[in-house]
Amino acid sequence: MAQPVAWSFRAVPLGGGEHRLELTAVNEGGWHLYATVLPSDEGPVPTSFSFVPDSSHVQVGALEEPVPVEKYDPNFAMVVRYHEDTTRFAQRIKAIKAGPFTVEGELEYMCCNGNTCLPPLVVPFSIPVPAGTPLIER
Repeated sequence: MAQPVAWSFRAVPLGGGEHRLELTAVNEGGWHLYATVLPSDEGPVPTSFSFVPDSSHVQVGALEEPVPVEKYDPNFAMVVRYHEDTTRFAQRIKAIKAGPFTVEGELEYMCCNGNTCLPPLVVPFSIPVPAGTPLIER
């Protein structure tokens, strides 16, 4: 079975050595994935992101997430928070060194539709970041 969620990744230069890493999920019609924070750990698996520490950059602030739908789900007998259609998560970073580099990491997510849920999946990612002037000098 093909996965009902397709992921894409890119780095958007913001200037001054900063970049916005965009992690975008496109859900097939009727499917959704869960928010990064859920009201309880008794239900679905929340979406999570981990970034491999690297000497080329530092993270700036927390992961950005669009406002999720919040709704009672009779399958889990609880209120859940989820995203439908296209969802763009983002993490800002600052370059420490000049030159291009790659941000590596992985995400975990679970997706469901009105009838079924698929087991959680782990997706590794590698995001090329173009060269720019570093904001932080070491």
